[in-house]
Amino acid sequence: MAEVLVTGGTGYIGSWCILALLNAGHSVRTTVRSLSREPELRAMLQHGGAAPDAPLRVVAADLTRDAGWAEAVQGCDAVLHVASPTLTSTPRSDDEMVTPARDGVLRVLRASQDAGVRRVVLTSAIGAVAYGHPDRDTPFTEDDWTDVEAGIEPYQKSKTLAERAAWDFISTQGNGLELATVNPTGVLGPVLGPDFSPSLGLIQHMLDGSMPVSLKFASGYVDVRDVADLHLRAMTEPAAAGQRFIATSGRSLWVREVARILHQRLGVRAQHVPTREMPVWAARGLSLIKPELRPLRALLGKNLDATSEKAQRLLDWHPRPIADTIAETADSLPALNVTAEAERPSV
Repeated sequence: MAEVLVTGGTGYIGSWCILALLNAGHSVRTTVRSLSREPELRAMLQHGGAAPDAPLRVVAADLTRDAGWAEAVQGCDAVLHVASPTLTSTPRSDDEMVTPARDGVLRVLRASQDAGVRRVVLTSAIGAVAYGHPDRDTPFTEDDWTDVEAGIEPYQKSKTLAERAAWDFISTQGNGLELATVNPTGVLGPVLGPDFSPSLGLIQHMLDGSMPVSLKFASGYVDVRDVADLHLRAMTEPAAAGQRFIATSGRSLWVREVARILHQRLGVRAQHVPTREMPVWAARGLSLIKPELRPLRALLGKNLDATSEKAQRLLDWHPRPIADTIAETADSLPALNVTAEAERPSV
């Protein structure tokens, strides 16, 4: 089996990718910004079922610096580039998110090329596909790209321009390096530790009562374990080279439908989950005084439906029913006593 580098091993998707690789028999190397997080990472992986002596090596590398990347990729057959720079506060300009995301992707691609890596699988997002478009009746596909000139939020802009930069690098300087991208919708599922998808904030805020009414927007959702599985398929299948793959389970769901699933699956434990939907006009007005709602303003009233038909057809990928995932998400949050933060939109 191959040795595979996973960038951002402590992250929500990254940790599940490591587990999927270990379960498939691969040796894994993963990057963290500081080796002080290695004990936490290993504890997370053991919580997810990894053996204490699993073939895992942890190395230090930061996406904003060149140091460490040559060593991180040396001897690896493939790279799953999951990590993306994050901000702890609202960016003052788009460049605060765009520049480190784009430069980080190029830094990993150059190091991979220099080390003779066969293929890089980049974790992009539905945010690079479905934003800035007029309303439509058909699902978004991999042929769609977010319009970065349409006044979108910095997070979606950064994911779009970073993925664009990756494809441009491959076409002009790739020299045989293969690239595939995975574009997840809202990522849900069991939580291993405190670093996890902001999509989980939706579930947490419903459960704890801090979201007393449902906002009116619809997006796709997908289980984090299925996202990890799709990364592995994109890494190994010859047909995946040069392709984008949307990761989503079934059709999109309105927030009120997510709330309904929680009530059906959890019963009395869903007592704080909202039963009413806020009108779009009211939510837009509220977003003017509540900064945490600003990233969702452009989504209000919209249905960002997307299809994973391509991944199912080319890679034989079959995600689990999202209602099961929503229920498992709700079960895992109190078990770890964590609080989800929704600093940016879930997709």
